[in-house]
Amino acid sequence: MKKVSLKLIPRRLGKKSELKNMRREGYVPVEIYGKDVENKHAYVSLKELMALPHGEAFLIEAEIDGDKKVCLLRDIQMGYLGDNPMHVDLYDISHTKEIEVEVPLEFAGVPAGVGLGGTFEIMMHTLTVKAPVDSIPDKITVDVSYMGLGDVLHVRDIAPPTGCVIMDSPEEVLAVVLEPEVEETTTEEASA
Repeated sequence: MKKVSLKLIPRRLGKKSELKNMRREGYVPVEIYGKDVENKHAYVSLKELMALPHGEAFLIEAEIDGDKKVCLLRDIQMGYLGDNPMHVDLYDISHTKEIEVEVPLEFAGVPAGVGLGGTFEIMMHTLTVKAPVDSIPDKITVDVSYMGLGDVLHVRDIAPPTGCVIMDSPEEVLAVVLEPEVEETTTEEASA
């Protein structure tokens, strides 16, 4: 799985003026927490935060005071307009053996049913996977080129990556090839 490095600046709790000044200078407060781990408070550069990958699973190697922690991005709290990050939560997995994480799906190929006039519709974009930290895949690629008209792809049809267990219900639908809609003509329209 891809690792991204972030340099964090330590933060002291209780000073609102410091928080406002750091936000003005382009920093966002970060909280690092985890199981059996002491919480850490820090700041991250807004520029570094916005440069994080989108649409793929990744780990963050957060460096604070020379101490490196492997983390997952748990949450980014946005401002009331939804355009600027106000707070970031990182989950420390340095001491975790297995973890549940959402992994993006990538659909490869064009379903055969699309060539016959069907529509390929994606129902789920991610799968929840339980795996050791070093076995978490970046994405799960699914070949859909064999799917004909009316075919349905379920979670049970996906082979889990090595060392991973898919946690989603096997009955959940991932994708469907819908049959083309046929316009019905009435006898009056046909005779006219």
